[in-house]
Formats: sequence, C-alpha cells, structure tokens
Amino acid sequence: MTIRLVLADDQALLRKGFRMILEAEDDIEIVGEAADGHDALRLVDLYAPDVILMDVRMPSMDGIEATRAITASGSLSRVLVLTTFDLDEYAFSALRAGASGFLLKDVPPAELLGAVRTVARGDAVVSPRITKRLLEEYAHQLPDLSAPERSTSAVAPALAQLTEREREVLLAVAEGLSNAEIAERLFVSEATVKSHVGRLLAKLGLRDRVQVVVLAFQTGLVRPS
Repeated sequence: MTIRLVLADDQALLRKGFRMILEAEDDIEIVGEAADGHDALRLVDLYAPDVILMDVRMPSMDGIEATRAITASGSLSRVLVLTTFDLDEYAFSALRAGASGFLLKDVPPAELLGAVRTVARGDAVVSPRITKRLLEEYAHQLPDLSAPERSTSAVAPALAQLTEREREVLLAVAEGLSNAEIAERLFVSEATVKSHVGRLLAKLGLRDRVQVVVLAFQTGLVRPS
C-alpha cells in the first residue's frame, strides 16, 4: 500500500527536510504541502490523504483547529502532530482534538517513518514517556468524569460494557504498551489483543489508542503518578 501524505508546517525548510526523508521511501507519496491549517483542510478535501503531518503552531489556523475540523468532518485521514517541545500544551490539545499521536520535530528518521506507517495502518503513536509527561503536566485541566456529579455521563455506561479482559487491555494501552507487550503480559496472542482493542474502541466510541489513554486519565482509571 502506498501511503498518501500531506505535510503541514509553516516553515518551508522543515517541510523540505521531512520531504527528503519521506520521499526516499517506496511506500510513501507526498501529495501536497500546506503552510497553515486552512491549506491543510483544502488538501485533505482535495486528496483525502492517509496521513497528515501537522505542525501545531501555524498562522491563520493552527494545527489544533485543523485537526478538530478534520476529525469532526468524519474524514478517514489521520493526523500525526509535530511539536518542538515534548511538554507542549498545544500537542496535548491536538490529542484531545483527535490526533493519532505526536512527534518531536527532531525525531530520528527511522522513528518518523515508523510513526507514519503505524498511523496509516489505523493505529496510533503513543510514546509512554512523552504521553505520560503530557498527561501528568496537564491532568489538572481535564474534567473529572469520575466525580459523583458526572456519574450520569455517557462514558460511565460505556465503561460498564467492557469485559474484565477488555478493561485489562484498556489499562495496558493507557500505559503505552504495544500489542506485543500486552500479549506478553496477558499470555495471549497479538491477534487476540488486537481484537480486544478493536472491541473496546467500538464500545467506547473512540478513534484510536491515543484517545484510550486520554479517556483512562479523564475517568480516573489511571492517575498521574
């Protein structure tokens, strides 16, 4: 499968650098470049790319607003956010807006390529180190869905639908574990883990593993240490 990709960053030199890395791969095709969120949305409508590499800080329309618009539109294009700092409130906001993960702009080429391919497969890039730091830093800004006054939230009945094994998988995903690592922990096959992840995503109405991580912290299933 050829991965169709849009680069969205207001810095032309950075776009050129990423293009050089990505275009060297036989399975990746860059179908367009955007200098702001408006351009990114136009290219998503025009080309329906598999992945958008999205800078969070751009003029006119930033990457957060663009990500939110792409997610709300029902587009199958998936957003991989680019950020300069690993503790970036913009990056966390982008995750909540529906991004499938985020990368530092100085990411090694091999990690960049792996992340693009992971997101294109429909999975998400959840770095245990960076995601945990973001959640710990900004957890106080999250609504407490486990509070008594929020007990009638639609989230609570959805969580109650999960089987014991699905809940175990949810907690493992929230730790940032891969399917292989979860399979090893639970003594099951990776295929079984993948099935559990798919079912819990469907039951909770979530797009991917990033949203599982955020939900686990929002509901109090996982607490920042």
